Amino acid sequence: MGEPELPKALGKIIEPGERVLYSVKKKMSLEKPKWLLVTDRRIIYLDEKILGRYDVRALPYQKLERVTVKLGIMSSEFIIEGEESITLKLGWMDKEEARKTINAIKEALNAIAVEPVSIAVKKGLTSEEWVLNKPKELVTRTAPISHTAPVQEKKEDPMDRLKKLKELYDMGVISQEEYEEKRKKLLEEI
Repeated sequence: MGEPELPKALGKIIEPGERVLYSVKKKMSLEKPKWLLVTDRRIIYLDEKILGRYDVRALPYQKLERVTVKLGIMSSEFIIEGEESITLKLGWMDKEEARKTINAIKEALNAIAVEPVSIAVKKGLTSEEWVLNKPKELVTRTAPISHTAPVQEKKEDPMDRLKKLKELYDMGVISQEEYEEKRKKLLEEI
């Protein structure tokens, strides 16, 4: 298996240390290709134009909410939804490429998530719909936690949680302020 094909403009949009985990190129008729790039930090939609121009929309994993893939008989549609009404769409994708892409996103999220990511699949006679929802701890990491009634849960060791928090910070998933705030809370538990 050779190196994946990547767009020429990638060098201008990729961040230092960011790795492309999966790339999909969609080319329709005479237009320049559209790309969906799954990196270790974000999902990037790149629409190449003529004369070296391009449009880029990127969605960091911490702002990701849902990924939906609708697989039809002839083609598939990829819809990536995030906070602040961000929506990335890529239509007319090959069914197998769509499956590989959603699995690449799932693996990228699993690499940074505490909870494992799951995909719900609805299969009909002529279509399938795959939906990936971001894990709760990333969805609620900035939301206030209500303490109405104490619930006895098996808590993860604070040292392990501290290591995972540092990994999230090192990967750029959380800001320095978020890291410091959560680090202080975890140190209080030790």
